[in-house]
Parts: sequence; C-alpha cells; structure tokens
Amino acid sequence: MDYGSIISRSLRYTKDALWGEWWRWVLLVILSLIQTFTLFLVPLYSGYLVRVLSGRRPAPDVNQWGRLFVDGWKLNIITLIYLIPVILVLAVFGGIAAISAIAAKGLDNPDVWASAVAAAVTGIVIASILWIIISFISMLAVVRFAHTGRFFQAFSFGAIFSHIGRIGWGAWILVVIILALIGLVYAVVTGLITSIPILGWIINLFLGVAYGIFHARYLVEAYESVPAPG
Repeated sequence: MDYGSIISRSLRYTKDALWGEWWRWVLLVILSLIQTFTLFLVPLYSGYLVRVLSGRRPAPDVNQWGRLFVDGWKLNIITLIYLIPVILVLAVFGGIAAISAIAAKGLDNPDVWASAVAAAVTGIVIASILWIIISFISMLAVVRFAHTGRFFQAFSFGAIFSHIGRIGWGAWILVVIILALIGLVYAVVTGLITSIPILGWIINLFLGVAYGIFHARYLVEAYESVPAPG
C-alpha cells in the first residue's frame, strides 16, 4: 500500500473541498460549533462527514439537512455501540471498584485511597488498550456503513474482517497508526495556535473542519484500495 499517495490524495481532496469554497467552509465551521454546543444532539457536521466517508467525488455540498441530521445520528449510535465495552470497563474499574473500596473501609484510611486510585488507573489502562483494539475495527466499520448506506453494515463483522484481510492486517494497522501520528501532529500544531489570543481559536475552528474531512477521506482511500466484500 502506498501510504504517501493515500496522504497526498486525502490532502488534495480536502483542499479541493474547502479552498475557494469559502461559504462551504464557513458553513461547516458553524455546523461543527452547533454540534459541539449541543453535545452532538444536532450532529449535522457528522452527517456531512458521513457523505465524505461514502466516497463522494468531488466533495459534497452542504444540503439536505434532514439527511445530514439522520446520518449524523446514525454515526453517533454506531460510535456509541462500539464504545460500550470501553464504557463498561471504565464503569467497573473506575466506579464500582473504587466506590466499593471506600464504602468498605472509610474515607480516612489512606490504604483505601491507594486502592481506589489503583482501581481507577487499572480501568483507564485496560479501557485505553480496548479502545485501541476496537478502533482498528470501528474505523473501517463506519466507512462500510457510509459506503453501503446501511446502518447494520457497520456491524457486519464477517465482511469487515474480510475487507481488512484483503488490505492486509499489517497494512491496515499501519494505516491507523499513521493516521494517529498525523492526529498527534495536528494536536500539537493547534495547541500552539491556541496561544494566539482570539485569532488562534478562530483559526483552529477552520483547521478542525479541514482535519475532519482529511481524516474521513484518508479512511476512504485506504478502504477503497481493495474491492469491498459483498
């Protein structure tokens, strides 16, 4: 797999989607703000990313608001379902174990706090590892959902594993790792830009939209590198 080509094509797609399409860019920034302030209850921006994940070329326009809303909620639900194991681990280790220890021995006992902290840290570590493992599956699952337009295809594990097998598990893992590293660089850059009063915050809003489109298109490029199973 040509990872450099995947990155360059994704960057070109993002540039074509936004550079010169200023109204689209501003509108997507507004939708991302609405989505954030409503705690993803109005996921119109996510709905747009579903269109990008579907493989549309050129980049789609921002229209059909009802469809954006529905697709955004479908993506919310798929993401939440994949996060259930992580949430359960955090609940067990970070909540039940710690609270049970405190309730059993009292708040003034330092050993109790040590036990609670150990339980919480253990839960976070296990949940993080589980989240990483799940991510290798869920990232391809959301692309499959968007490509097929069918919600339950995100949980068609036979087809998902078959697709990853066609790409090659090693190649797919490297695809995800490279994307994570790009995300790390993005986080560092936006962190530095944030230090600029007011203007930095505005710049990051526009960069956030661009990164979201790049992220989605990058997954599409990897997904489409081999024929999808039926």
